[in-house]
Amino acid sequence: MTDQSNEPQGPQEPQEPQGSQGPGESQGGGGSGQKKQRSFWKELPLLIGIALILALLIKTFLLQAFSIPSDSMQNTLQRGDRVLVDKLTPWFGSEPERGEVVVFEDPAGWLAGEPTADPNVIQRFLSLIGLMPSVDEKDLIKRTIAIGGDTVECKKGGPVKVNGKALDEPYIYPGNTPCDDQPFGPFKVPDGMIWVMGDHRQNSQDSRYHMEDKNGGFVPVEKVVGRAVVIAWPVNRWSTLPVPDTFEQPGINSLAMQSLGTASAAAPAALGLAGALPVVLWRRRRLTAPGVRTVPTAPGVRTVPTAPGVRTVPTAPGVRTSPTAPADPTVRTGESAQRTAQAVGETAPTAGQAASGHTEG
Repeated sequence: MTDQSNEPQGPQEPQEPQGSQGPGESQGGGGSGQKKQRSFWKELPLLIGIALILALLIKTFLLQAFSIPSDSMQNTLQRGDRVLVDKLTPWFGSEPERGEVVVFEDPAGWLAGEPTADPNVIQRFLSLIGLMPSVDEKDLIKRTIAIGGDTVECKKGGPVKVNGKALDEPYIYPGNTPCDDQPFGPFKVPDGMIWVMGDHRQNSQDSRYHMEDKNGGFVPVEKVVGRAVVIAWPVNRWSTLPVPDTFEQPGINSLAMQSLGTASAAAPAALGLAGALPVVLWRRRRLTAPGVRTVPTAPGVRTVPTAPGVRTVPTAPGVRTSPTAPADPTVRTGESAQRTAQAVGETAPTAGQAASGHTEG
């Protein structure tokens, strides 16, 4: 017999239950470890970097937000509105059109003396990547009234006229006149320039007030950042910025623009003709190639080119014929064969005649 000791035993290590697997063991117990999932916090900097790069690319090439700092475009735009400006189409050579609201860089000191904001570091960074409107760039926003080649004018008490066509401007601030505070013109807008005006006419330092600068009040197209296409903020003012119908009225285009439009309309026809010409020449060359013979036919009779030695004849409408093979000179049928046999019989010497060497006289 053995005595069982009642002495307390030391602490024992916990044992893993049977069938459990370690963190590096596979389901089959083979010991091949599974790939450990990357922590979200390790991926977060990468995601942020990608987002910033995309935001910078969008701001540079696609869209950029701008804040409205003044009342010169009321009531179309209010102070504090945020607008999105299309920067993509100018990369493809698109130029401002009449009626578009455009953002442009200060062309000739128009903002001289105006106070500028003093942004902090965070605001500068966010504006750099396009998540906030630009805070230190001196940009303006106005409506394009006339483009290169247009003749524009406005007399006191009258409407603005473009190429002799009066504009109906319902977007002008209520109570304002088109240009009573600063009449102008008529004069022709130089190529590569635009004439701009604010919708709040009596509270807008636009082209009319800068006719003495180096550009004569015009804005170079190269200074245009892009077209404002939508009001993005605040939410209750979400809307697009379309071109008013008055800028689409018949006859408003200048003669130069009409000529350009005619040339543009004729361009597809000219391209079609240029594309068809090689096909016509190729077909003509093919029909007149050596060994290909066609027979002229009357109207309504159709023939097809045939290979050398194959003869076709025109047929009446509705009658179909097929090419025939060349006649074999050794084949005789009908009367021709009979006549040939008689001639041979009359002229051929008999066996006896051939033997005696005589022929009939």
